[in-house]
Amino acid sequence: MKQYSGEWQMNNGGRGLYELTQKLQEWLREASAKEGWVNLFVPHTSASLLLQENADPDVQRDILDYFARLVPDGDAGFRHCNEGPDDMSAHLRSALTQNSLIIPVREGRAALGVWQGVFLFEHRLRPVSRRVLVSFQGVVEAV
Repeated sequence: MKQYSGEWQMNNGGRGLYELTQKLQEWLREASAKEGWVNLFVPHTSASLLLQENADPDVQRDILDYFARLVPDGDAGFRHCNEGPDDMSAHLRSALTQNSLIIPVREGRAALGVWQGVFLFEHRLRPVSRRVLVSFQGVVEAV
């Protein structure tokens, strides 16, 4: 068993879903991963990770629209608004999703379903830089 870890710095354009699937598959190839588990973790309280459909962009738009209705920016009931009207809504959106994903690795690739992709879900409106910590544990290719 081997363990590899890394860190990605992700600049984004503000609120939205940013696909990480290709970056993850490339990272696993570079780590010579064969069989095991990969963990992704975003150490932020206003961004999260999603495992979601990556084929139809309407899915991502519907997710964003749903969260806009569920947790609106600038809600008068929010006390915490130190960084603007999207501050507390971003924290709540993060609390309703997840900041860590564990995905099996089979034959050197993240074992995702046909329509699944890995996304960074940015909850802040303004562009921001995020860290994603990634680690693999398992069997690697013989060199």
